[in-house]
Amino acid sequence: MPEPEVVPEPLSDERTDFSVLSSEVAFDGMIWDVRRETFEYNGQKITREFVDHTGAVAILAIDDQERVLLIKQYRHPIRSREWEIPAGLLDVNGEDPLDSARRELAEEVDLEAATWNVLSDYVTTPGGNNEAIRIYIARTLSDTPTFEREHEEADIEKRWVPLDEALDAVVARRIQNPSLVVGIYAAAVARSRGWSTLAAADAPWPQREALSSFRHTA
Repeated sequence: MPEPEVVPEPLSDERTDFSVLSSEVAFDGMIWDVRRETFEYNGQKITREFVDHTGAVAILAIDDQERVLLIKQYRHPIRSREWEIPAGLLDVNGEDPLDSARRELAEEVDLEAATWNVLSDYVTTPGGNNEAIRIYIARTLSDTPTFEREHEEADIEKRWVPLDEALDAVVARRIQNPSLVVGIYAAAVARSRGWSTLAAADAPWPQREALSSFRHTA
């Protein structure tokens, strides 16, 4: 008789915990730190340094015409004014990520939304930092009072772009911000599936919760 077919489990990242022997701040930065850790893995002691990041949220705001709101902002490390979607650090102690997203949408683009869903979760550079980002999709939009902005945000340029036009720009590699790229691809797929892939705005965020728990004990 033929062997029964083994059905693989659905693709999913595997959360693991190995013994951390030491953890220290190697560089104390203005916004985030560089942490040095020694841990045991497969019988070896390994030391790695990584950016200890607060995490962040990003917002893909989309209107009734399926236009997404993009912003152009200067980013010094890459010497470019790049197209992005509104985003911000989770740097307010105890603030719920959804509340952070609501605040960032108002502060960066003077909007509020009546409808919120989780569009995508991702980690930006898992070999070099522990940054986890949640992308929300915000709909049923309305204007809020204008915020006074400074530094790189002082000359933000805003543009409403049809989702398909933004998708074309991503595919052509003309726009490369990771939250924008992930958000546009995820929105295009969600739309093709009748928006059935969207999650509740308060959906669990295991990666963020695990990292938050670690920070409280490190």
